[in-house]
Amino acid sequence: MSNFDVIVLGSGPGGYVAAIRASQLGLKVAIIEKESLGGICLNWGCIPTKALLKSAQVFEYLQHAEDYGLKAEGVDKDFDAVVKRSRGVADGMSKGVQFLMKKNKIDVINGYGKVKTGKKVVVTTEEGKDTEYSANHIIIATGARSKELPSLPQDGKKIIGYREALSLKKQPKKLVVVGSGAIGIEFAYFYNAMGTEVIVVEYLPNIVPVEDEDVSKQLERSFKKAGVKIMTSSEVTKVDTSGDGVKVTVKTSKGEEILEADIVLSAVGIKTNIENIGLEDVGIITDRDKILVNDFYQTNIPGYYAIGDITPGPALAHVASAEGIICVEKIAGMHAEPLDYGNIPGCTYCMPEIASVGLTEKQAKEKGLDIKVGKFPFSASGKAKAAGNPDGFVKVIFDAKYGEWLGCHMIGVGVTDMIAEAVVARKLETTGHEILKAVHPHPTMSEAVMEAVAAAYDEVIHL
Repeated sequence: MSNFDVIVLGSGPGGYVAAIRASQLGLKVAIIEKESLGGICLNWGCIPTKALLKSAQVFEYLQHAEDYGLKAEGVDKDFDAVVKRSRGVADGMSKGVQFLMKKNKIDVINGYGKVKTGKKVVVTTEEGKDTEYSANHIIIATGARSKELPSLPQDGKKIIGYREALSLKKQPKKLVVVGSGAIGIEFAYFYNAMGTEVIVVEYLPNIVPVEDEDVSKQLERSFKKAGVKIMTSSEVTKVDTSGDGVKVTVKTSKGEEILEADIVLSAVGIKTNIENIGLEDVGIITDRDKILVNDFYQTNIPGYYAIGDITPGPALAHVASAEGIICVEKIAGMHAEPLDYGNIPGCTYCMPEIASVGLTEKQAKEKGLDIKVGKFPFSASGKAKAAGNPDGFVKVIFDAKYGEWLGCHMIGVGVTDMIAEAVVARKLETTGHEILKAVHPHPTMSEAVMEAVAAAYDEVIHL
């Protein structure tokens, strides 16, 4: 039996980052992975979807070349080549993680891992061979998968999850997307941009329901303008896959409607991978499909930890990475600060992009806070107009008494690269006046942040 200081179960953005940080701190580390290094995010999530979305954006630019005084005749797409490029990007990134494992002298153990009592892990290979390993600390980072609804059972062909949506052999002519969170919306944008007829069905009153209502309404306008049909306050009650395509029965406020499509993409959330990994045998407590942990990701059983999607925090790659680093630094005896879950940025990479952090306007009002709200549209931004991307805005929310930056919400081209300003400023407890007096370069998309702050304080110049 091999002994380690730390064994990490799962190699996603939580697991592999935790393993590298542990190695940097001088610990002997092993990581266990049953599929490909990098986990879902790198192989079947964040990275390959962004590759698909980039292809869609380039295709859209080419189709609108005349808007820029250019000519691009006979523009077409090769769906197979687009998917192949996406898979190639993911494979390349996975090889990059393999390199990082070697560079940091981390033992990679391939197989299915289960935790046992006594700080042990049993790994079963594809051939069925079991090997036992022990460690002083075991970090569980097994992530999540596509959630299935009883009314929407996935068969991998006509009713699919995100994995199949990334690697379809043939582009569907008509697609129904159920759920309008980040996954559903990104695929809705991609397939619509590539020429598929897309219908989005959302149970709640607004698409991207976790976002500020102004952002949700703007995205709905942009999507409808692009030809995407949006059905909110709607519920899929039944699917019929007996024919050539799929018939989807949707309950709406006006009654039932039957939608016909080639494929249905179920994007209704995620299900954590906590079954059959030994939690019950060890006695690790779970609640509502999540492993319960303290501020430093320790479970109720000493020596066992959990990070990422399997814990109660937001199921985001950058959250998992941050949790992994905090967990390992605490294990190593460093002074580690608990993660501020109120300052976690969220990004959706459709077109226009969405990025946000902190409280929405509605949440701030529900807390009874006296607030100042500023909004600056990209239609008034020289850079956005010159780039041909005037849709969207930056919205900021401040505490009226103290100037605390309570929330920032953006929708527009490139905003996922802009939100970090708000995250860092909130971390440093920067006030609205300090942002207002920090000179922003012109012409840039980022100066819309300064302009939105100016609007909140009745000092806006360009609006």
